[in-house]
Amino acid sequence: MILIPVVLFYLLNEWDRLVLQVVQWVPPQWRTAYDSFMSECDAVLGQYLRGQLLVMLALSFFYAAGLMAFGLDLAIPIGVFTGLAVFVPYLGFGLGLILALLAGILQFASFHALLMVAVVFGLGQLLESFWLTPKWVGERIGLHPLAVIFALLAFGQIFGFVGVLVALPASAVILVALRRAREQYFESQIYRGPSP
Repeated sequence: MILIPVVLFYLLNEWDRLVLQVVQWVPPQWRTAYDSFMSECDAVLGQYLRGQLLVMLALSFFYAAGLMAFGLDLAIPIGVFTGLAVFVPYLGFGLGLILALLAGILQFASFHALLMVAVVFGLGQLLESFWLTPKWVGERIGLHPLAVIFALLAFGQIFGFVGVLVALPASAVILVALRRAREQYFESQIYRGPSP
């Protein structure tokens, strides 16, 4: 935990120099293609981040409002924390669920707490998984909503928890590379055939 901020500080401090060193390894005749590919990846990843922030804000509001509707005293802090923590798939949702269950059981000491949390978090999970993320994140990065769901499942199955974290950004970069490959194929002699 102590090492992460130190490493981040030095990475951010040296970022321009690191990028310049990487670019120097690219042959000059490929530099234009490399620069346009990297700028397109940068734009797609920026759209991913903006879409993810929208999802986090919407879920913060949803969880806070849903828990408040049931009368939970700590609805706003738990709802906002859960919405913001959704950035880390499953872990953020799980921590928010545990906090809401504990707060509900301590406040109500009845079955009402379990029902309240089940309804709010169940609806929130359905909303996030089947509408918000595919619509606001997937469409921004150019992925079909079904592709978003499959990317999360595939990366999660292959790489586990880390795969779920990097599924959408990695899919966005792969999508840019596939678009470039398709354009090159359509401009190639293989596609066009021999010239008359």
